[in-house]
Amino acid sequence: MPREIITLQVGQCGNQIGSEFWKQLCLEHGIAPDGMLKQQDDSSDAPIVGGGSSSSATATATAAGPASAQHNGGSTINPASNFVDDRKDVFFYQSDDEHYIPRALLIDLEPRVVNKITHHSTHRDLFNPENLFIAQDGGGAGNNWASGFRQGEEHHEQVIDMIDRESDNSDSLEGFVLTHSIAGGTGSGMGSYLLEALNDHFPKKLVQTYSVFPNWDHSQSDVVVQPYNSVLTMKRLTLNADAVVVLDNTALNRIAVDRLRIENPTVDQLNSLVATIMAASTTTLRYPGYMNNDLIGLLASLIPTPRCHFLMTGYTPLTLTDAAGQNTDTRIRKTTVLDVMRRLTQPKNIMVSANTRSSGCYISLLNIIQGNDVDPTQIHKALQRIRERQLINFIPWGPASVQVALARTSPYVTNPHKVSGFMLANHTSMAELFDRLLGQYDRIRKRNAFLDNYRREPMFEDNLDEFDSARETVQGLVDEYRACERPDYVDFDLQGGRGATGAQQ
Repeated sequence: MPREIITLQVGQCGNQIGSEFWKQLCLEHGIAPDGMLKQQDDSSDAPIVGGGSSSSATATATAAGPASAQHNGGSTINPASNFVDDRKDVFFYQSDDEHYIPRALLIDLEPRVVNKITHHSTHRDLFNPENLFIAQDGGGAGNNWASGFRQGEEHHEQVIDMIDRESDNSDSLEGFVLTHSIAGGTGSGMGSYLLEALNDHFPKKLVQTYSVFPNWDHSQSDVVVQPYNSVLTMKRLTLNADAVVVLDNTALNRIAVDRLRIENPTVDQLNSLVATIMAASTTTLRYPGYMNNDLIGLLASLIPTPRCHFLMTGYTPLTLTDAAGQNTDTRIRKTTVLDVMRRLTQPKNIMVSANTRSSGCYISLLNIIQGNDVDPTQIHKALQRIRERQLINFIPWGPASVQVALARTSPYVTNPHKVSGFMLANHTSMAELFDRLLGQYDRIRKRNAFLDNYRREPMFEDNLDEFDSARETVQGLVDEYRACERPDYVDFDLQGGRGATGAQQ
């Protein structure tokens, strides 16, 4: 039975990356822009029953011994019936006329982006019109977290009713995915309110977010109060989300310039990168294998302690695609499992601006390898080589293991490379990113700069205690990530933020 996931796209950034995500999912599942299923050409080169290209495997290499693998053979496409062995139902449902409709809510406080998606984009007929929420006054949040939070409260009933309707339409709802930015007004403020509301209304459902972190380069930052908005949002991401996939704009820009040779990357190109990451992270949910075929299975081994749930991603090899999903990059190189797995841990391929080689250590690491001709023994050899060369540094207090899932590829998308890889990792260098955020916050907070618009909102009318509370929460998160690097982390005091040795002094 599919475990359905409802996607909430909040604010300008959330809706833009969400829109690209649905385009990618439609490509991978053979769904046309109007929601109808494309007919698979019988004479195509797509993998067919017995072709051996649809096997899936999982492997884990530990520091103590060799890797082991488990196989789960399965067919990808049956040419006789045009049946594709996938799980569209996780993210889509079918209407009475057989249209596939995303389980998605498009939420914004101003109409521009949502109207562009639903009136002018190629996929304008894909979404359910009842799942669009635009505030009546359409004034937006003005890059003010407090305004977005207040308007979230004001529209609580209407938005929760929409979420309830979608959840009632699911047979076995597993959780929610929230796409948003932490630096603006709507995605950060209203997104924060929705995180709290989802925790209250659906306490047993998972909440995962794809959170876009701002570019801290002053020449590219257009929101002067983004440190305030980011710290306030980080408190909710720490306390109310089960997993946060960090999409760092600074790193995305660097990868676009250095790896894809794009001189001035556009927002659409960066959003396309994000969509690639989002689609890759859900591959095992949509093309399930033996393990990691639901959200809880995917996240359980990556998040050993509740607060350290901020995940970084990597993807290789990156290529540019056009609107039809065809590769536009002529520089195609040879790929092997070992090459892909080694590249996934290189800082230049990681979508977070933190150095994973020179500082910190991995808490957990999952590689999803995609390829139609990948033999599990290649994965074993690659894991053995990585372990022998000690390319990855793990925490001293937990199992030192690289988890690997061999995922099936979509028969509808042509990949120029034989092997591609996606990494989802929990790494202590994430503290660098949060430290940078706190530094930016302290710089303007100590001068009480730009606070007038916040004081006009109910939450900050009487005092600014919420700012101090949010900063304390983020500082506690930084301390805990750094404590993860020490052997005495198991005795870490969450209240005092100290290890056993510190508590005795």
